Amino acid sequence: MPDKNYFKPRGIPTVALEEIVLNLDEFEAIRLADYEQLYQEAAAARMNISRQTFGRIIEAAHKKIADVLLNGKALKIEGGEVALDEINSRGHSKKRKAN
Repeated sequence: MPDKNYFKPRGIPTVALEEIVLNLDEFEAIRLADYEQLYQEAAAARMNISRQTFGRIIEAAHKKIADVLLNGKALKIEGGEVALDEINSRGHSKKRKAN
């Protein structure tokens, strides 16, 4: 979970804003595709999902972010249980659950 998980337009009270929720799989898809600039196939493999599923997730994420930016809404990043890869001191990954 990112340590900054709420974004809103400056100068507008939170109570006056519609809130859009970006779930953690959408956040991770944005991070892999847009920030790390991975191709969808590689990003899907990192998330252990099919390329088609990744495509649906990234499309939904892009639509939500565009809605927030174009219509002055608040963006909240949250999600349920997800499996995160942790790298131990020997460089091996292990799964752990996060809420």
